[in-house]
Amino acid sequence: MISTIESVIVEDEISAQEVLKNYLFKYCPQVKITGIAKNCSEAISLIHEIKPKLVFLDVEMPYGNAFDVLEACKELVFETIFVTAFSEYSLKALNQSAAYYLLKPISIDELIQAVNKVQNQIINQEIFNRNKIIVENFKESKLENHQIILPTLEGFEIIKAGNILRLQGNGNFTDIYLLDGSKKMVCRFLKHFSEILSYPFIRVHKSHIINCNFIKSYHKSSGGYITLNDLTEIEVSSSYKQFFLDLYKTK
Repeated sequence: MISTIESVIVEDEISAQEVLKNYLFKYCPQVKITGIAKNCSEAISLIHEIKPKLVFLDVEMPYGNAFDVLEACKELVFETIFVTAFSEYSLKALNQSAAYYLLKPISIDELIQAVNKVQNQIINQEIFNRNKIIVENFKESKLENHQIILPTLEGFEIIKAGNILRLQGNGNFTDIYLLDGSKKMVCRFLKHFSEILSYPFIRVHKSHIINCNFIKSYHKSSGGYITLNDLTEIEVSSSYKQFFLDLYKTK
């Protein structure tokens, strides 16, 4: 068991710094704040100097953002808890990388949960350079080239989005079928992937998301179904059918 987690706060607003410091002192005593930075340049210098185990990183700052900090520190290995106001693009990048983040205003329960997850990662020595993946995804415009971190029952796997053929809901899990014929069972609801994957991935049924790059044909019979390149047949439910058909009218 580790006694303390040496940490750095990167936040440009003094009031937000104080709130986070007070919450950590009161509710997360295992966290030891060893430095505070208020902008990107200060953050980069501080992280290289202290080499913390954990960084609380504001996503949007004057003259830069969290991804600029991570790019400059990508060879260092540390866990990051992002603190952000809502930004669809930023959250999508963070979710794809299975990153920990807190939405402002910070929830005490969510803060405790995020810190506990990081602590477990450190205790179990499951640290890897997740930040490098986040930076690479943020810079890459094509979703097919994004790296997706999949939490599995055994740990995690990293795959490229373009290698996914389809996804199928399986209760509290999602089965992900890859182009090589393999299947991964992931500890996430299908809804999670409908939020982080955009076109060419589309939802065609409450239980199915498909990669449109691998559609072989569409059949109107039997209510409508899609045949994929591996000859799997996927029903298109009535609630998603019009969206699917309209999509191909514009292609």
